[in-house]
Amino acid sequence: MELAMAAEELKTVVNRLRRAQGQIAGVIKMIEEGRDCEDVVTQLAAASRALDKAGFAIIATGLQQCLTGGDLAASENREEMRARLEKLFLSLA
Repeated sequence: MELAMAAEELKTVVNRLRRAQGQIAGVIKMIEEGRDCEDVVTQLAAASRALDKAGFAIIATGLQQCLTGGDLAASENREEMRARLEKLFLSLA
């Protein structure tokens, strides 16, 4: 399935991924500096949420494309499409 996102959607996803990238770098630095466990876990949770939001935005775009007749809808039956989308959602759970 090819991903085609509008410029604004793409910008939002990329910004979330960059935020997560910075948060992960911060977690690594905190661990190397021996920072408090609670602070590290809090920062790690924030990075995880940012990655989840980016992933859900990408999946939502794919779902929208499927429902509006994108390549996936044309090449697969409804049950196969549903199974693939379910698998994508579960991969983020």
